[in-house]
Amino acid sequence: MSACFSFGLEAGEPLKETAIQFGAQALYAGLPAILMVTLGGFVTNAVYCIFQNVKNKTTKDYFSVLAKVFISNLLFCALAGILWYSQFFGLALGKSFFLEGGVMMAFSWSILMSLNITFSNVWGILLKEWKGVNNKTIVVLIVGMLILIFSSILPNLL
Repeated sequence: MSACFSFGLEAGEPLKETAIQFGAQALYAGLPAILMVTLGGFVTNAVYCIFQNVKNKTTKDYFSVLAKVFISNLLFCALAGILWYSQFFGLALGKSFFLEGGVMMAFSWSILMSLNITFSNVWGILLKEWKGVNNKTIVVLIVGMLILIFSSILPNLL
């Protein structure tokens, strides 16, 4: 998925250049390509999920819960989707500050993915999604997150 996303962003470069030609600020010029790529990802994901629900006959599970639970689940899913998609808009805005070249883009992509992993696992720990796992698993998880955080800020320390 990340490779497809990256390919989509590269394919969207002419769109970015056109936006700049029509007077868009460089800071915002990448946003139309991001919108198109994330919208395509959203539609693809939605179609696949609907297909799996129909295939597995699980669509009834959405409506067999209390309305309060259904709305709560819907709101959490919407929040997760908004946060996930907004990271790419942030990436596009940040990209405008970099010189052209793969090294800085790869570095920023690494930071973005590291933050995704770290924040999602912190939420998992806070919401007790790791309940019942071996303590060694939690230690490995926390050490891994610390390594990700440290490796993200290490270049600034040197």
